Amino acid sequence: MTIRFMLSLTLGLAAGGAMAQDSITLGMVLEPPNLDPTANAAAAVDEVVYGNIFQGLTRIAPDGTVQPALAEGWEVQDGGRTYVFHLRPGVTFHDGSGFDAQDVIFSLDRARAPESTNAQKALFAGIKTVTAPDPQTVWVALSAPDGAFPFKMAWGDAVMLDPATAAQAATRPVGTGPFRLAEWKQGDHVTLEAFDGFWGPKPAIRQATFRFIPDPSAAFAALMAGDIDAFPIYPAPETLPQIQADPRFKVLVGTTEGETILAMNHKTPALADRRVRAAIAHAIDRDALIDGAMYGHGTPIGSHFAPHHPDYVDLTGLSAHDPERARALLAEAGATDLTLRLALPPPPYARRGGEIIAAQLRAVGIETTITNMEWAQWLEQVFKNADYDLTVISHVEPMDIGIYARPDYYFNYANPAFNDTMARLDAATDPAARSDLLKRAQQILAEDHANAFLFQLPKIGVAKAQIQGLWENAPMPANDLGEVRWSD
Repeated sequence: MTIRFMLSLTLGLAAGGAMAQDSITLGMVLEPPNLDPTANAAAAVDEVVYGNIFQGLTRIAPDGTVQPALAEGWEVQDGGRTYVFHLRPGVTFHDGSGFDAQDVIFSLDRARAPESTNAQKALFAGIKTVTAPDPQTVWVALSAPDGAFPFKMAWGDAVMLDPATAAQAATRPVGTGPFRLAEWKQGDHVTLEAFDGFWGPKPAIRQATFRFIPDPSAAFAALMAGDIDAFPIYPAPETLPQIQADPRFKVLVGTTEGETILAMNHKTPALADRRVRAAIAHAIDRDALIDGAMYGHGTPIGSHFAPHHPDYVDLTGLSAHDPERARALLAEAGATDLTLRLALPPPPYARRGGEIIAAQLRAVGIETTITNMEWAQWLEQVFKNADYDLTVISHVEPMDIGIYARPDYYFNYANPAFNDTMARLDAATDPAARSDLLKRAQQILAEDHANAFLFQLPKIGVAKAQIQGLWENAPMPANDLGEVRWSD
């Protein structure tokens, strides 16, 4: 989203004691359906485990750059067709077993296997072989050059698992990160505790609890009562003026990779017609949507690309709000008496935004039947089985424009020109060539009205004033606790 965004941490912390605090309680809107990021598309999984329980060969840092993780370095050979990763020595899993090259082979082979349930199998599709000349070195041979391979290995879907415990990762995850699972009380919270055998710098936080609070009013009440220390992705923007006026708290406003879209199922007969898709796009008033659903927070987008990326192209003009144009396109397409199913997952931006979009579509002659879904239902019915017409969702994986080239993705989008552009991008290693191809890909999606592109989801976090080290931006769904601490 491709699907991924929201978060939560919890732990009962006394506010303002004399002793240094080493525990924290964080709030999250959505509870993860499980704790295995290699087997589930929900962003809430990564928001709990990425960088905390599980690590990959590489990692995405708070500034969006790709940094070493379990691989302390790597080399590119054969014109981008071979990557040689050098593993950190002395790394252990939470169960005490050592981490080495065989674990990398297992994890990558598992992710790309025919029976794999990995939601992002496309990340691994270019891998031909994974071999290890020694325990600390891994050779990955690719079928074609891929300049973005270290970036792909930084996704939560590419973290390293222990072969002995991988089968239980959904409920009892065992990783190499600075924290291990202490407790998961389903429907309420997940608690992590510091792992004393961690290979890197020891975190200042010794215990962290992610507490799940889906209701915006309840989130505000929990924050005000001191039950929550921080809400990294705060669901009640309407209360921000009150919070900003309270010296106990600080507000962190940053960016995310979350392209919020009105996704369209191209297998729905009406939506297979570009004119109908264009009509839907022109019916939507992005500014009114941002004001109504996000209380003014959000950046309009005209394609599936983040505005903060250096290769972003502002294409909002191709789908500007124009109800008359929308009605004309519907008439041209013969789309009269059109009723579409609108599936809405739980996040407030989706529920609030969906109601606004439904009213805007009604104004041009398109009726909708709204179904409010819980997260597991949305993942099963919409994301997995593509049983929907329209849905509002924020896709928070970094640089995920390539999802439109996947033949089995839930949009059911097919455009040979776009697929060719993505294939050329995958093979390109020259930065200038990659930039041109990314701009071309944005243009194709915007001109084809592949979906209705709405706004870039902002990261609005709220925390007690003494908390330091929370990510201000979200280059990927994560609540990395490694640098989090309480100030004096």
